[in-house]
Amino acid sequence: MSTRPLLMLLPGLMCDDAVWADQVHALSPQAQVRVAAYGLIDSLDGMARHVLATAQADRFAVAGHSMGGRVALEVCRLAPERVLSLALLDTGCAPLAGGDHGDGERAGRLALLAQARAEGMRAMGRAWARGMVHPDRLDTPLFDSLLDMITRSSPDQYAAQINALLNRPDARPLLPQITCPTMLLCGRDDGWSPVARHEEMQAAIAGATLDVIAHCGHMATMEQPQAVSAVMSRWLRRCSGG
Repeated sequence: MSTRPLLMLLPGLMCDDAVWADQVHALSPQAQVRVAAYGLIDSLDGMARHVLATAQADRFAVAGHSMGGRVALEVCRLAPERVLSLALLDTGCAPLAGGDHGDGERAGRLALLAQARAEGMRAMGRAWARGMVHPDRLDTPLFDSLLDMITRSSPDQYAAQINALLNRPDARPLLPQITCPTMLLCGRDDGWSPVARHEEMQAAIAGATLDVIAHCGHMATMEQPQAVSAVMSRWLRRCSGG
């Protein structure tokens, strides 16, 4: 039986195992690495319950990127005793805003869903994903890889995950209750989940660390894979006492 801990990696909106490919390779010597898939589950609670049901260990480390970070927080809410350590990357914890701001988010997401149904996932991705990477990475092979990943999903999966995000719970009250070792990470140029948001989460979680990755947008695991993997490797070593 392996003595390496189980590490569950949780992808974000319209992402699959490609978003974690470099980390799977880099961290496999330290952990048994698995990447979750959500199928057509349409709530963060449901995604978290799926992670707990499929994690083949009593306790495990969990890292979530973007929407996956919100799923990781729901895992902590549902079964804190099972979480050895937590990593939150380019994510957030607040619910849908009220008023015009929340209405605007809802309208924007539903407009993109309508485009995906009418024109296909790649066309939607070209419009949506341009704000997800550092400007220097637009129209590069990395950006094409991001579009390829989006294209592997379907409008029905997109609809399910949009529903999950529009109905996201307020995880802010949970943060002070988190007692496991916690690492936060954010791209310096992440316009979707900015550094300030991660600083607020770090302040609310006792002992949490924050690493900010230079020259990096929202897709940190793909944009700066070596830097992200190095931070995560240190996190795993700290959590194992190494």
